[in-house]
Amino acid sequence: MSSSIIKLAYFIKAILLVFLIAPNQSHANESYTNDSHAYEGRTYEEKLSNARQNELTHLVKQDCGSCHGMTLKGGLGPALLVENLQNKPVLFIQNTILYGRPGTAMPPWKTLLTEQEALWIAVQLKQGNISSNKHENKNN
Repeated sequence: MSSSIIKLAYFIKAILLVFLIAPNQSHANESYTNDSHAYEGRTYEEKLSNARQNELTHLVKQDCGSCHGMTLKGGLGPALLVENLQNKPVLFIQNTILYGRPGTAMPPWKTLLTEQEALWIAVQLKQGNISSNKHENKNN
């Protein structure tokens, strides 16, 4: 019975994600250059509007937070704080976001996020800008 409840919860979450993120899919068709050094020079940020950055910050806090904890200190998934990500390359984090982690609850987000958006999220997490609310108040 509990597996049915878990499946139902995942189904409801998937439906909610479709309704919350699908309207933003106009961003998914934009083409970006993904240079391995792009995050160093912050060129990744130049491609995303302030509004989209705020949407992505909200997505991380709400959707990622449902498994990684609302403060990203861990839960079903591991903590996403600077100290937990310091030894992980940005591209590893980006690929984890895009392709998920097989055999775990981490789903792939490649159908909802562009490579550029996943890179932006990875950099923000690695720098601690999302969990510390630094970015949310910026550019408003």
